[in-house]
Parts: sequence; C-alpha cells; structure tokens
Amino acid sequence: MAAARPMLSGMGLVVCCFFASAALRLTDDGWALAQGVGEAAAPGATGSDKDRLLEAIREREAQLEAEEKRLADRRQTLGVAEAKLAEQLAAFEKAQANLEKTLAMADQAAERDLARMTTIYENMKPAEAAKIFETMDVAFAAGLLARMRPDMAAQVLAGMTPETAYAVTLTVASRNARVPTK
Repeated sequence: MAAARPMLSGMGLVVCCFFASAALRLTDDGWALAQGVGEAAAPGATGSDKDRLLEAIREREAQLEAEEKRLADRRQTLGVAEAKLAEQLAAFEKAQANLEKTLAMADQAAERDLARMTTIYENMKPAEAAKIFETMDVAFAAGLLARMRPDMAAQVLAGMTPETAYAVTLTVASRNARVPTK
C-alpha cells in the first residue's frame, strides 16, 4: 500500500499558477521568459525556439534555486541572531533583577542608618543637638527633624538660631507642597 501524498485541489493549482506568474512578471528575466513562451507556443515555432525556451526555463529554475538557498541561509542567520537576542534579553532581565535587589538592600540599610541617627539625636540634650543641627545642610537637618518625635524636634528647633530654625521649618513644610491632593 503506497503512502498517500497530499494533492493540490483544482483551486490550489490555479492559485499556485497565479503566484508563479506574478513572480515571473516581477523580474526582467521573468518578463523575457513570458515573451519567449509566447513566441515558442506560437504556431510555426521552430525546434531552436523550443530549445531556447527550455534553456530559459532551466536558467530561471537555477536562479530560483539560488534565491531559495539564499533565503534559507538568511532564515538560519536570523534564527541564530534571534537565539542570541533571547539569551541577551534573559541576561539583561537577570542583571536588572539583581540590581533591583541590591538597590532595595541599600535603601533598607540607609533607612536603618537614618532611624538609628534619629534615635541618637532624640536621646541627646536638645541644646547639644541644636548646635549640631546648626552645622548641617538645611535639607538633611529638615529630614532628621521630620523623623524625630514632635516634642524632641520642638526642643531642638528652639535651641537653633531663628534663621536656621526658619529655614529648616520651611524645608519640612514645603516638602509635600507639590504632591497632588486629588
């Protein structure tokens, strides 16, 4: 029992002929081939005309095979490039995840450090803490004061010069001024 081979239906054969005809017409060689077929099929065509037609068909077949090989090579090259790209993308995603993990660890460490420093300043005498706050950058001092218990922050502010206390208060109060409320 012979293996069943798929056969083109009548409509499939017609579609294939249309595509082949279109492909031939899109090239100069195909146009010349179509003209050669017309001349050879004409009544009174000679044997040499048929030989020329056969040779033209063979040349076109060789061109199509070369083009098919070129396209197969191109598909293979694209497949390799796609695999490399997928590999690089996976490596990038892994590096990004590692970076995010490292940044989260750094944020947690910074938060612990700030919490510890806040506790230290809260446990100092307010007058001594105020002297240190006077020498700090206003934005940094405002950040620490905002984290302190309100009663301790008030005592430290009271020990600062009025100008520095005003600058720190203004910085704390304006931090969220641009945050949308609705």
